[in-house]
Amino acid sequence: MRPTPRVETFPANTPAASQIFTTVLSQGPLTRLEVARRTALSPAAVTKAVKPLIEAGYLVEDAADEARPALGRPANPVRVDGGRALFLGVKVTGDEIIGVLTDLCCRPRGARRVPLADRAPQPVLTAIADVVVELLSQADELGVGVHGLGVAVSGDVDRAEGVVRYSPFLNWRDVPLAELASLTVGLPVTVDNDVRALTVAEQWFGAGVGLSDFAVVTVGAGIGCGLVVHGRVVAGAHGVAGEIGHVTVDPAGPPCHCGNRGCVEAIAGEEAIVRQVREATGVRIRDAAEAVSLAHRGVPGVREVYARAGEAIGRGIATVANLLGPERVIISGEGLAAYDLFAEQIRDTLTAAAFGSAAQCDVQTRPLPFEEWARGAAATAIQSFITPDDPHPSR
Repeated sequence: MRPTPRVETFPANTPAASQIFTTVLSQGPLTRLEVARRTALSPAAVTKAVKPLIEAGYLVEDAADEARPALGRPANPVRVDGGRALFLGVKVTGDEIIGVLTDLCCRPRGARRVPLADRAPQPVLTAIADVVVELLSQADELGVGVHGLGVAVSGDVDRAEGVVRYSPFLNWRDVPLAELASLTVGLPVTVDNDVRALTVAEQWFGAGVGLSDFAVVTVGAGIGCGLVVHGRVVAGAHGVAGEIGHVTVDPAGPPCHCGNRGCVEAIAGEEAIVRQVREATGVRIRDAAEAVSLAHRGVPGVREVYARAGEAIGRGIATVANLLGPERVIISGEGLAAYDLFAEQIRDTLTAAAFGSAAQCDVQTRPLPFEEWARGAAATAIQSFITPDDPHPSR
């Protein structure tokens, strides 16, 4: 790995300044008065924080459409200069490394994929380094510095410590990935659970912008859930908040790899669906894509498997709705390829199992490729750069 220049320090050195910048980043352009209103800070505090950010080139003041008032502070809106800094994001799957290069506004500027033949930590680090080298070359062409790398991994991830406590798909336990990756690539590294990383991207740059309380539910190899409560991404005391995939919805159901029975993931995860379709049809299908194909061809017994999966997912979402009352639930993940097969069951079960007005939460689907998950990892790197002392800051 080539040597990397020293990364500069972000000039917003107070929590208020970070909050102001984050608000403009996710909701801008905004006038100073609009920023003050949305952050509940005084106009004087906003003006004080904005000045060094403009001087450092992170914020740009645009000419207002309307004439400037004769008195008072400028009404010109300020916005983030996305081209001021670049970031890298990497999503680690069981068989592939997906990387993206983004600007400060998390807009993709390049992407790279490499296969992963060995899931042990060292081969994974080597593959990450290969992706980073390719993306740094793309950054060189843009002439802008790369300020950090985010890595998204499924499982129990301690972001504060940068340690993957347990990843079932990689078969990792207590791997200090942030430290190892930083030594390998020469950049500050943020490591987070992949669903939480995707949730950060949705909160700052996607369907969760401006919402105080929402959830991201991912459907695919696993069933995950990222939570935003009162404007903060929730990790929990031990980093595993939101694990609806391991909510028991059928105590007599199939065994789950977590050791329990009848978990949402044991019924609705892709491996579980493939197993159930094989049992129902006797056809030795290889993967979820073949299961979907059988369902669309009307093979008897297959749609019933997906209906049961939809009911399990709906009960999991209802649990989230009853506990937290989110404004919106965003459903994503590679499993959305089968969404038409179980969408009705998800909605019906959610309506039946959610208490009162909790069932009225807005449910949206967001089919996102793995590049978007890597973009989520980049969002965590951006977040760490802006607020280095708080891994899950408020908007």
